[in-house]
Amino acid sequence: MRLLLIEDDPDLQVSLRRTLERKGIEIGLCADGRLALAHWQQQAPDVVLLDLSLPGLDGLEVLSQARKAGLATPVLILTARGTVGDRVIGLNTGADDYLSKPFDLDELEARIRALHRRAGGSADDGMPETVSCGQLSLDVASGAIHHGFKVLDLSPREGRLLRALMQRHGRALAKEQLFDVVFPGAAEVQYEAIEVVVYRLRKKLAGTGTALVTLRGLGYLLKSEA
Repeated sequence: MRLLLIEDDPDLQVSLRRTLERKGIEIGLCADGRLALAHWQQQAPDVVLLDLSLPGLDGLEVLSQARKAGLATPVLILTARGTVGDRVIGLNTGADDYLSKPFDLDELEARIRALHRRAGGSADDGMPETVSCGQLSLDVASGAIHHGFKVLDLSPREGRLLRALMQRHGRALAKEQLFDVVFPGAAEVQYEAIEVVVYRLRKKLAGTGTALVTLRGLGYLLKSEA
């Protein structure tokens, strides 16, 4: 499952990303309401978590513009605004569910999966437990990537990049999409920085039966060399 988190609180970003990625959910991030619609369109997520109090553009306006643009992705609103009136406005604007801060992480996960199922996702969207490509295997729950019986030695950025590629191996992922995964919330980092991570990761994949391929104008994909 691919999830887009539109939230400007860096601590909450880190907490949600760490928790949900351990559950096998791929996370994309956006911290600015003005950029949220573009991220939404580029990443084509299965579920969107949307904060209402965003810099640049209010979350309700982001949601309204998304629905007018024909984006039907299920949306779960996360907000400190907990009144009944606020919930009604959010739901009438096009939200599918509403969770007030602070919230329980297990309840959040359950609601995310329920929205995904309702939208046509698998009832077992937490599966498979492992994903393989070449001689590599990804333990979805822990995030560990093994080559044979050894855990692959990767930096945090290399690990985020490889996990994203393995979960969609054989399909191209745009550089912009991978940038959000590898450098979450790093507005000061240039897009070209992803190329450095790709270069380093490609060297570590030598001998694993797995190739990281650059597709000009499309992005990158991971494929088995067999």
